Amino acid sequence: MTALLQAEGLALPGRLSETGLTLAAGEIVCLIGPNGSGKTSLLHAVTGIGGPSGSVRIDGDDPWRAGPARRVRLLTYLPATRELRWPLLARDLVRLGGAGPEEVEASIARLDLGAVAERRVDRLSTGERSRVLIARALAPRPRLLLLDEPTANLDPLWQIRLMEMLKADLAKEGGAALVAIHDLDAAGRYADRLLVMQSGRIAADGAPAEIFAGPWIRDIFGIERREGVWQPAT
Repeated sequence: MTALLQAEGLALPGRLSETGLTLAAGEIVCLIGPNGSGKTSLLHAVTGIGGPSGSVRIDGDDPWRAGPARRVRLLTYLPATRELRWPLLARDLVRLGGAGPEEVEASIARLDLGAVAERRVDRLSTGERSRVLIARALAPRPRLLLLDEPTANLDPLWQIRLMEMLKADLAKEGGAALVAIHDLDAAGRYADRLLVMQSGRIAADGAPAEIFAGPWIRDIFGIERREGVWQPAT
């Protein structure tokens, strides 16, 4: 597979040890790990938040140096927070992602936001705000999606819809997604690879079946699968 993302020497002092990362076109790679393990820090480093050291190339381009119009076509970042205090209409918030008018409307339709598009985002439910922010991230159709807990606050139907949408889009368009997620079952179902984070570094990188069969889930999370469900390790 063709390498879409190539990151080398990424580090954030006190948060992320020096690390490299490669994503292939069409891949969904899920970041898993306990709270504070470095998932968000790795997403920040790839995005360029916090002044990371190292280098990032997406299809050979440097997103850190790209102008705004080019940058949103290379990558978009969905933060974990869903708090919005701006008195903006939902449609206007999606527009702030840098997509064109037709892309904005298409993204609003895909996330079933027509009924709330003219409402203020600070008056929406947390789940509705989540879908507005996801619509903003998806609208420019970037080569690389960096998503921090995208399924958080979504109802079960939209958790499934979103992950199926990502899988279909990447297969069709050849982009890639790096997704921080706590739901191990969803990660195992949708990811091509899992990166297990521990203490600000990548502790393991492999296919879901390999990661789940190995020692990392028990050793790092302190859980194990028994009788078909995740339970505290004995």
